[in-house]
Amino acid sequence: MAFKSIIDEIENNLNKILNDLSISDVKFTVEPSKPGFGDVSSNISFLLSKQLKKSPKDIAEMISEKYQHCSNTLVLKTEAHQSGYLNFFANWKKLNQLILSESYLDEFGDVDIGKNSTIVVEHTSVNPNKALHIGHIRNIIIGDTLSRILKKANYKVSVLNYIDDSGLQVADLIVGFKHFGFDQEPPNGKKFDHYCGDDVYVKTTEKYESDSSLEEIRKNILKELEDSNSDTAKFANKITRRVLVNQLETCWNLSVSYDCLNFESQIIRSGLWSKIFEKIKGMNLVEFENEGKNVGCWVIRGVDKEEDKIIVRSNGTATYIAKDIPYAAWKLGLVEDPFHYQKYEKKQPHSRVLWQTTLDSNNESVKNFTGEKVITVIDSRQARLQKIITSLMAKFKSVSDAYVHLSYESVTLSAETAKSLGLDTDGKQAQMSGRRGLYVNADSVYDLLKKKTIEETKKRNPEMDSSEIEKIAHHISVGTLRYEMIKQDLDKIITFDLTKSLSLDGDTAPYIQYAHARATRILEKSERSPSIEVDFSLLQEKSELDLIKTIGLFDIHVRDAVNNLSPKVIARYCHDLAVVFNSFYEHVKVLELSDAQLENSRLCIVNSFKITLEKALDLLGIVAPDRM
Repeated sequence: MAFKSIIDEIENNLNKILNDLSISDVKFTVEPSKPGFGDVSSNISFLLSKQLKKSPKDIAEMISEKYQHCSNTLVLKTEAHQSGYLNFFANWKKLNQLILSESYLDEFGDVDIGKNSTIVVEHTSVNPNKALHIGHIRNIIIGDTLSRILKKANYKVSVLNYIDDSGLQVADLIVGFKHFGFDQEPPNGKKFDHYCGDDVYVKTTEKYESDSSLEEIRKNILKELEDSNSDTAKFANKITRRVLVNQLETCWNLSVSYDCLNFESQIIRSGLWSKIFEKIKGMNLVEFENEGKNVGCWVIRGVDKEEDKIIVRSNGTATYIAKDIPYAAWKLGLVEDPFHYQKYEKKQPHSRVLWQTTLDSNNESVKNFTGEKVITVIDSRQARLQKIITSLMAKFKSVSDAYVHLSYESVTLSAETAKSLGLDTDGKQAQMSGRRGLYVNADSVYDLLKKKTIEETKKRNPEMDSSEIEKIAHHISVGTLRYEMIKQDLDKIITFDLTKSLSLDGDTAPYIQYAHARATRILEKSERSPSIEVDFSLLQEKSELDLIKTIGLFDIHVRDAVNNLSPKVIARYCHDLAVVFNSFYEHVKVLELSDAQLENSRLCIVNSFKITLEKALDLLGIVAPDRM
């Protein structure tokens, strides 16, 4: 519970006071206070002002007086601020002991919001026709971080990756290989996913502008892809599986892993759509058009001024959304599972088993990757489509938030970073487009980050072993990429700048990681094992109490991140924690004190900070090196 313990104590006592006053249904807040407002503040006086016909300040004074008669363990005193807020000051001797003792526990920061209920997080879902670019990385890191946070909140999480192996972009790849003679082996050891995206896909799509006959070829290929026994489908499976392996290697390198891969081609062939379509018609959620521009089509009516959405064309073929609807219903467990499961041929790091769907029966035990709730991470450009699916699933399940679209904005590259990666953007930010070949693959960004980090680490640690430098550089590079993708609000466009992201100052991963390395060095120099068997009353300096308080806020931030589906909350907490520790480091001496008891107490804080930061960074998928 840590700092939340004092908040809970205050809430309980305020509710008792309200009960004595015969007042109910007052939704007041009790929160960690801003500087100058004690340790905890409540807005209760403002909410009672109209009812009691008194000023907030007068009410705060009245409640403050009554609070003195309540049973208090963690509150030392209350104060009615002239603004009307009711402020509380902690008994830091007791709160120090509570927070620091709890921070040493493995479960520190855990919150039981999920109650072990099942939830699906689907992310990545990149067409298997090219390498992952820096824009895809935002989706991947948001999804992976969110799944980590939800597990911390006691949800049973299944992480899915939807493989669109039968769409237009795959068809374009097949056109390139089959009709333009592209070799199936990439040149000069180039990764296959890079080769497909940079060469085959881009150069093939360029030809559509000059040769209209290719459209008919693509249509025929799309049709052939639906037949699993066709030569085209078999060839497409071979090519897309090779691309997928490379894409997954990129994800694994960034500490991202999954529970199950779901293939669009299998969803199409499973018969799920026909079952869902009959259900939709039976619930009158679609209408057949007898006239107008959509005559002969089945449509979902647009809301407000939105246009109707066709889900089945007049020729009987289903549109793109018709693939997503049955998949969404499957994720929620609303249809009988048509799939069997088998282990993916390559192992993920950290021994996490990766399963994949198959339509072929086997001897594997029955798997269940559905959830009572589904969160799908998809960029804002698909908001209309996701709105329709969300609405349908709410009607199917009769739960308004059973299916959630977590939207995010795009990623651009700063002009300087684009130039360093070989893109000519005329001094402008780089907007990415796979079709036009204007993108920077994630592997290239990682490689450049790692190169720069190795150079800097060698300068700082000339005596360090090369393998150790390589390891540190990897953790910093991955941490940098992940942090830059998660620290912004989801509705803000990210402009990624290579140089700024590696800075040891400001809101960056290396700044946070360096604070951890600094704490590690202090503990190493002490040459003793930190313990919680210390005198907590000795910790009275402002920088000490600020650090302990920030450590104690960990579970409050986890709760906030879960309730608002906002991974940024944890990124901000990590940065705040590092800032407060660095202030502690500058203002308080830890080692070589004449007072052994005080030294032990401060070492206890340093170790508590180190443990807490490691846990918080782990939620972001970031490792903090012991040296930098």
